[in-house]
Amino acid sequence: MGIADDDALGRLDPAARAAPRVRLAVGGVVVLVIAALIATVVVAMLGAGGSDETIDGAELPAGLRSTSGPTSASDPTSGTGLGAASEPQRETAALFVHVLGAVSRPGLYELTAGTRVMDAVAAAGGFSSTADPGGVNLARELSDGEQLYVPVVGEVPPPVAGGGTGAAPGGAVSPGAASAGPIDLNRATLAELDTLPRIGPSLAQRILDWRDANGGFTSVDELREVSGIGDKTFESLRELVTV
Repeated sequence: MGIADDDALGRLDPAARAAPRVRLAVGGVVVLVIAALIATVVVAMLGAGGSDETIDGAELPAGLRSTSGPTSASDPTSGTGLGAASEPQRETAALFVHVLGAVSRPGLYELTAGTRVMDAVAAAGGFSSTADPGGVNLARELSDGEQLYVPVVGEVPPPVAGGGTGAAPGGAVSPGAASAGPIDLNRATLAELDTLPRIGPSLAQRILDWRDANGGFTSVDELREVSGIGDKTFESLRELVTV
């Protein structure tokens, strides 16, 4: 038979006609398998990105390693943590002490709580050349509002409130407290005069200056001649002093 007859027989053979369809079906299956593999790989990669796996710092390159340890926001020992931020700030309490007597710079000083007599004397410039260091207890702790008097060598310690002899511990004098009896204007110290009503350290010093300049008081009335003592102040002092 000729070539035309072979082609005609091929078109009549069912197996010959089915061969192209089989090839198409196999190709489609291969495409689906490849697509499924690609999808599997993509899903696996996405799952690895959300993993909680922790990478050990030792496994990182030297240039990427941190030189400091992790700091927790709630760590109370961390300077930037919440524990440190919530801790209240402590304020140092202050106390005021009036330093008088044989020091270089008498006056009112603001000191920190727990300050001792030696610290107050140092704040006032130290002892003067005539001071008696043994007249005060340098180790005593001071209190707020205290008046500290440093005596000179040979000076009798000022009286304490309620009478009696000897100074309060460490040379402390109760502010505004008068002695048990009248104060002798010719023998009184600055601390004794300062215990009188209406008499502060500066006015007490003016009384001493007037006494030194005039050779002492001959009568209580001469207090009127001291600058700063008017009629009301004199009347409040008349029964509390003597000569």
